[in-house]
Amino acid sequence: MKRFASIVLIMFLVAVFAPCGRAQFKKDAFSQSYNNDDPKAQKDSVEKLFSFEEYFGGLKHEREARIGTLFGGSTVFIGGQQIYNRDYWKLPLVYGSILGSAGAGVYFNRTGRNDIAKYCFAGAGLAYWATLMDGVINYKPDPYPHAGKATLYSILLPGLGQAYNGEWWKIPIYDGGLIACLYYYRFNTLNYNRFRRIYIEASAGSSYTGPISAETALYYRNIYRTYRDYSIVATLLVYLIQVIDANVFAYMHDFEVNDDLSFNISPTLIPAGVQICSQSSFDSISPLTAPAAFSAHSAGQCSGEQGVRTNGQAFSSAAGSLYGPGALSAAGVPSGLAAGMPSGLAPAAAMPSAFGLRVEFNF
Repeated sequence: MKRFASIVLIMFLVAVFAPCGRAQFKKDAFSQSYNNDDPKAQKDSVEKLFSFEEYFGGLKHEREARIGTLFGGSTVFIGGQQIYNRDYWKLPLVYGSILGSAGAGVYFNRTGRNDIAKYCFAGAGLAYWATLMDGVINYKPDPYPHAGKATLYSILLPGLGQAYNGEWWKIPIYDGGLIACLYYYRFNTLNYNRFRRIYIEASAGSSYTGPISAETALYYRNIYRTYRDYSIVATLLVYLIQVIDANVFAYMHDFEVNDDLSFNISPTLIPAGVQICSQSSFDSISPLTAPAAFSAHSAGQCSGEQGVRTNGQAFSSAAGSLYGPGALSAAGVPSGLAAGMPSGLAPAAAMPSAFGLRVEFNF
C-alpha cells in the first residue's frame, strides 16, 4: 500500500512540475520574425513555467493569471485558486477539511490507532485533490477547449482531459492501459515479495524444508523485481502520454483537416476574346505604380501567374497569364488595363476560341 501511494505521489508531482509549459501550436508560429532589433524582443523567448509576480498579482486581482501558474502556486499555497476565482466562501471548507483530517490522522497515529489514522490521511489527501479540481473547473478561460484546462484535468483524473476535448473514445484506451499497468505492478510486487521471503528463509539455515531452493528463489526474485520496475515505468508513460494528448489535441481542436486533397483536370473551350500576355506578371502591380491595372486585378479581370478567372472558371496556359474577356482597346488590351498597364507587359493580339484545360481543386 505504501509503495502504491508513493507511485501515485510521484506521478502527481511529475505531472504538476513537468508539463506546465505550454505547447506552441500557434497559428502564427511560422510567420514570426527573428531579426528584431528591439531589446525587449531579444530576451529569452522561453515562456516562464511559473511566476510569483503573476501568481500573487492574480490573487490580488491586479492582473490575469494563467491557469498553470494558479495551479502550480495552489499546490503549495492552498486555496489560491478559490481566491482568484472569488469563491471566498469555500476557503473555510478547504482549510477545515484538509487541516481537520490531517490533524485527526496525526492524533490517531500517536495513540496507536493506525487503521483510523490511515483513513484520516486519505481523507485529507482527497480534500486537497478536490480543492485543486474545484479551482480548475471554476477557472473561466475565453476559448474552448482551453489547453491548460484540458492538461490539468488529465493530471488530476486520467481521461478527464479527453472527455473535456470531446474525445470520449480515448478514455477506455488510456484508463484501460493504466489499470493494466497497475495490475501487473501489484502482481509482480506480490511475487517479488514471495520469492524474496523464500530466499531469506532458504539462506538462513537447514530449518527450511520448502521445495524451492535458494538459487531458484533468488532467480525469480530478481525477475519479478525487474518486471515490477517495468510496470512502474509503463504506468508513468501511459499517464504522461494521456496528459500530453489532452494538451496537444486541445490546441489543435480548431485545425481544419480534410482528407480530400484531390484535383480534377478536364478539357474546356477558352472563349474568344481572351487575351494572352507572354511573360507577364502582376507581382509589380500596386495601387501606386499602376492604379488602373491594380483595380482591374482586384476586380477579378486579370489573373496571377498560374491562370485567369474567366466567367467563374480557372484556365491554365503555358504561354503566360490570361486576361478576362471584355472590351479591348486599340492595342488589344482590355479596357480596364489600358490606362495603367505597366511597361514591362507585352500584350499579344486577341485570340480566337481555343481548347484548354480546366483545373478544379477540392481542398
